[in-house]
Amino acid sequence: MPSSNPDAPNASGLPANETKGLKERSPEPHEQKIIEGIKELYTCRPTERTYEIYAPDAVFHDPIGIAEGIKSIRAQFNGLAKLFPRADIPSFRLLQNPPSVPKNKILIDQDVSYYRDPNASSPTKTVNSLLTLETNDQHQVVRHTEEWDHRRETTGDDGFLGLINEHRKKFTANFTGLFISQEPPAEKKDREV
Repeated sequence: MPSSNPDAPNASGLPANETKGLKERSPEPHEQKIIEGIKELYTCRPTERTYEIYAPDAVFHDPIGIAEGIKSIRAQFNGLAKLFPRADIPSFRLLQNPPSVPKNKILIDQDVSYYRDPNASSPTKTVNSLLTLETNDQHQVVRHTEEWDHRRETTGDDGFLGLINEHRKKFTANFTGLFISQEPPAEKKDREV
């Protein structure tokens, strides 16, 4: 659930209006694999190699759930591919970090168009989001936060309703993990042919 305060700092530490105004930049060599993996995840085409961008204890937090650990993250994105057999990224901008944002944070502004019918001419839904990817010294993602329209997601630090929302998100991620295969959908399709 996004914060109702439009000036609340998002995961980058900046308010939404600032992150939306950041300039685009080219990726550093060590970021290439992460960028490729992110694009595979959000176009609903993850492979086994895609998940190598994450540290084993990484956390993924979006408006739907909080997935803790690589198994839970896999379930979230493999489940997304089951819901939406097609997704396109019409806009993908790697953003320049201002001095206040550490270099180990990768900021991405993206629009993703999701299709329930892969043959449809128009998407079911298009979502703009800010991705804040925190990396470790091995250039693995340890925290992946997705905030729709760059608006800060509430957490348990936001009082009782934030705490309830955080527990709901964790439950949703854990529940999804019970029913979604760890095998990436693209590789499963290849074996079935």
